[in-house]
Amino acid sequence: MKGSRLYQYTAIDEATRLRYLAFYEEHSTFSSTKFLMECIRFFPFRIQCVQTDNGSEFTNRLRSEKKTLFEEALKANGIDYHPIRPAMPRHNGKVERSHREDQKRLYDKTTFYSLQDANTQLKKYLKKSNNRPMRPLGYLSPNDMISILLNV
Repeated sequence: MKGSRLYQYTAIDEATRLRYLAFYEEHSTFSSTKFLMECIRFFPFRIQCVQTDNGSEFTNRLRSEKKTLFEEALKANGIDYHPIRPAMPRHNGKVERSHREDQKRLYDKTTFYSLQDANTQLKKYLKKSNNRPMRPLGYLSPNDMISILLNV
């Protein structure tokens, strides 16, 4: 995939730290909407609220009143939307930290040969990641937390 660019989308549940990751070849409101629909299918509970930065792939709120496809999909699915304050990436700290860990644990050690290969490797990585114990969860993994909360 030399010379190609992939964009990672990341969703993290606040309570359980369960993550969902996906690659797309473009950063657009269409890709963001597709990712949202995948998240709705992935998470074993109803998504109540989504927080993002102010990228045009998510919102036009700083430029126009017109809603993006992503914002319309949130509304259609009854999901509250909270974009962070402009120029405040620390308000998305869990995602920023997640990206640093992904860089260290995946990207620095892996070569992708195609979008399909990248998504296959990302799926394996995500499975390991969601089973890794975390200090904020009392050394339980996100999947352990899901099991406890859903009484599985």
